Amino acid sequence: MLLLALDTATPAVTVALHDGTEVIASSSQVDARRHGELLLPAVDRVLAEAGKRLDAVTGIVVGVGPGPYTGLRVGLMTADTFGLALGVPVHGLCTLDGLAYAADIEKGPFVVATDARRKEVYWARYADSRTRLTDPAVDRPADIADEVAGLPAVGAGALLYPDTFPRAHEPEHVSAAALAALAAEKLAAGEELSAPRPLYLRRPDAQVPKNYKVVTPK
Repeated sequence: MLLLALDTATPAVTVALHDGTEVIASSSQVDARRHGELLLPAVDRVLAEAGKRLDAVTGIVVGVGPGPYTGLRVGLMTADTFGLALGVPVHGLCTLDGLAYAADIEKGPFVVATDARRKEVYWARYADSRTRLTDPAVDRPADIADEVAGLPAVGAGALLYPDTFPRAHEPEHVSAAALAALAAEKLAAGEELSAPRPLYLRRPDAQVPKNYKVVTPK
């Protein structure tokens, strides 16, 4: 097994290789505006660090969000392209699950929350680092304060809103190393991973303007 994992659902552009036993190389850079520019060089860097060729990869793991439209589609399209070119399966994992897996919280429940912009968070509640209790959702922190009251929380969204998440701590962003390790664990146990389809949860920020004038000739 050689899994190539990547995620662009948060400001982190993160890539990792997992050989079925452990992560053998990883890279993470935080830059919310340069997902498309940074992702492929990160893949090259991780492969070089591990001394592996791309055609040795046996499967792709990609974070499916939730996340903003522009960043999230970079990772998903790259994963699909690699899968088609190499003829290997592409597995999707919820980005929040990767953060939960990496969280240093021995006992639950706890919350994972990432920054959804617009003064909202993408979030879900977990029983432990491997068990999600709720579907991913997007809400204003104040609207979920009663549901998450008193619970530990991880992720950039939790760190941004200490009034709602007073027990927030790192990791701030997801790492592909955690996604790869979680995927390898699930695959070894015979679990079927989800399809690589995006969890947007809301419409993109860019919208077609209303009442615009047609300027092309009829």
